[in-house]
Amino acid sequence: MPPLGAGGGAHSHTESPPITPAAAPLRWLGRMLGLVLVPLVILVAATFIAGPLVRFVGDWRLGLDPFTPLAERPRLPLAELAARGVITDALRQGVMALLVLGLAAFACRGGGPGALRRRLGFAKPALPRASTRRLLWLLPLWPLIHIAWVTATAAALNVNFGHGVRLSPFLSSTMVALWLTFVVLLAPLAEELLLRGEVYARASAFLGPAATIVVTALIFCLAHVGLEPAPRYASSFSALARPLTLLPLALTLGWLRWRTGRLWPCMLLHAWSNLALVTYQLGWFAGLR
Repeated sequence: MPPLGAGGGAHSHTESPPITPAAAPLRWLGRMLGLVLVPLVILVAATFIAGPLVRFVGDWRLGLDPFTPLAERPRLPLAELAARGVITDALRQGVMALLVLGLAAFACRGGGPGALRRRLGFAKPALPRASTRRLLWLLPLWPLIHIAWVTATAAALNVNFGHGVRLSPFLSSTMVALWLTFVVLLAPLAEELLLRGEVYARASAFLGPAATIVVTALIFCLAHVGLEPAPRYASSFSALARPLTLLPLALTLGWLRWRTGRLWPCMLLHAWSNLALVTYQLGWFAGLR
């Protein structure tokens, strides 16, 4: 286990000009602002690419003019709207992953062979780290921890994040399968590439491990703030419910990234956590109890 004060080892540092004492706080503030702006820009860009693309292709498939003004557009079937929502979510994750890889490759230009893999945590870390096999004990325990935390938080904030959530009845079996793929595979892959990959690399270049774990966790949680209107019976803090339910997971994923020096354990735990939670929320095994 490396000392807590050691660097994250996400990528090699290059020589830079000396920084004057007056400029150091400004540079630090600029880097912190960049940690927030990078995921924000990628999320916005992926949304603005995926949404219009799905609408254009969907309209073309139905024989509609995608450039028809909104007021003149025919009302689409509910099944079509539900399917477009799932496809947009899935496509957005794919676009996010490509944007992160492109940004990381740009940051690694001139870094030599393997620079991209080292930056994103796909290469063997230079400093000794914990064996990933020894961390497998976390997998059977994590669903119990995460579900208990989500259920307690949902009850405290009076939101429906606990047991009894239902999928849209207008989703076909194909769309349900795509939605499950999005939740269990695409979202963990893209989000971990972004947060515990690129953002972690940027943060570990000027922050210690503990600060890097906390900062990436907070950004991860804030990216999941609910912007939809809350029901009248819900708590005034309901918009914070989803970030709060994700806080233990976010901190654990950051700890895994530092402890192992690798990204794939983060992807694995994230996927396993999502699968366990949606299985509980949808009550798929209710008949077995």
